[in-house]
Amino acid sequence: MKVVVVGGNFAGSTAALELKRKLKDNVEVTLIDRNKDFLYIPSLIWVPIGRREVEDITVPREPILTKKGVKFVLDTAIKVDPIKNQVTTENGVYPYDHLILATGPRVNFDIAKGVKEHSCYIGTPIGAMDTREKLEEFKKNPGPIVIGATQNAGCMGAAYEFLFNIEKWLRENDIRNKVDLYWVTPEPYLGHFGIDGMPLGETMLKTFMGMFNIHYKTDVGIQEVKEDKVILSTGEEINTKFVMLMPPFVGVDLIKNSPDLGNPVNNFIPVKENYQHKTYENIWAAGLNVDVPAPFKQGKIPFTIPKTGYPSDVTGKIVAENIIKVTKGETDFINKPWGKIMGLCIMDAGKKEVLILSNHLFKPRTFAIMIPNVLYDFTKVLLEKYFLWKTRNGLSYLP
Repeated sequence: MKVVVVGGNFAGSTAALELKRKLKDNVEVTLIDRNKDFLYIPSLIWVPIGRREVEDITVPREPILTKKGVKFVLDTAIKVDPIKNQVTTENGVYPYDHLILATGPRVNFDIAKGVKEHSCYIGTPIGAMDTREKLEEFKKNPGPIVIGATQNAGCMGAAYEFLFNIEKWLRENDIRNKVDLYWVTPEPYLGHFGIDGMPLGETMLKTFMGMFNIHYKTDVGIQEVKEDKVILSTGEEINTKFVMLMPPFVGVDLIKNSPDLGNPVNNFIPVKENYQHKTYENIWAAGLNVDVPAPFKQGKIPFTIPKTGYPSDVTGKIVAENIIKVTKGETDFINKPWGKIMGLCIMDAGKKEVLILSNHLFKPRTFAIMIPNVLYDFTKVLLEKYFLWKTRNGLSYLP
């Protein structure tokens, strides 16, 4: 049996390694990715302020995958033919019996005029290093800062983390008194996070905003970003010297180029509760390219759900297990929609942290709690060290 996996970060590498570990010589697994390194994305928030270098949070893919019996192809996938069962890349064609799409997303910088040209983005190594360079220039002539998320965004958590880390960075550089710090978000209230909030979450974040003297504006979108100002959907203008915004995610061009594969609105992949494609039974999706409709009522400004490393890793395991069931002729699939996965997140707050735990990511929940740690952020650091160790050793079966 031939399995092709497109995308090799949290979801893709987990699925590939688990299939090979459990099926051994009964499966040929090929993983295709355009990047040679695994990237621990949650720690990118620390790269702009110099707390991490990019090489600290990357792991070369090929040695691990080869050691575990997975073939690694450094290439860009450009199209899937679900009728011929093959993936076309820039340099070849790969037939499959089962295909796992774990591509991650593409960032829609065109969501508002000027976002691409005049705001920073910390979600990629290049973006994080560009942000570091702009912050070094900012120190020479500090002024107002706007940090937040645009309309249709879903990754509010990383923007919150960056906000509090920047506040600390400003104090460390003795320029905090020269900077008005603004948070702007499409959320109807602080701490919605795209999961309809957590108990005491809004109160906690309001306390943080007051404690750190951060101005905040909820239920707003971005009309335009100019070189020296941000214009909100309300028409309000905020003069700025530095802007970091999280735009929305959409599906990658591979999905767009493959007819009937993705949701035509966002190019994410529609799946059943077992992560099997709704039309093609031998195509599966895991991680951030899964199409997950927002389960909550929208406010004035649309936004969507968060997609993070933990559910990506979980869906990678589910897909691997369900493909194994298919090979055995079993039909008792593991069915766990995205919103039923456990909520597990550690939000850094500038050498402080908030642990977010719940039995389900989406409501209804029977258990949900936010635990602040205002003294250290050792839990987030420990999680980073653990996951990088797990990745370097190809231990995909571990939590």
